Amino acid sequence: MSSTSPEQPADTPDAVEETRPDQGVTSGGAVADDDAEDHLLVDPTRVRRAPRYRAFFTVGAIVGLVVGVVAGTWLTSVAVDEEILLLKPGVFVSVFTLGTTTLFVLLAGGLAVLADRRSLRRR
Repeated sequence: MSSTSPEQPADTPDAVEETRPDQGVTSGGAVADDDAEDHLLVDPTRVRRAPRYRAFFTVGAIVGLVVGVVAGTWLTSVAVDEEILLLKPGVFVSVFTLGTTTLFVLLAGGLAVLADRRSLRRR
């Protein structure tokens, strides 16, 4: 018991109302019931399904690395079999891998942008 403010019974109009966590307070101080408005806020037919850009770029980089290493080593072995002079085959493979990785990352980014535009068009 505090001596500074007297306790008031719960049925008096000056008692402070307790709000539940699922209720919101409106600008006038009244408690609004969110259950009635939940169906207005979330419409499952209008949910946007945007692509994850990081996943697209990661897959593009991994595919580009694999394709670049495999194709670079294959082209190097073809050059050796054909007796074409390659001074530094390792440099050729690394430059070829960097080029294919860049190409595949750009292609994956383009696919992500196309998927994003397609998700916006359905709205």
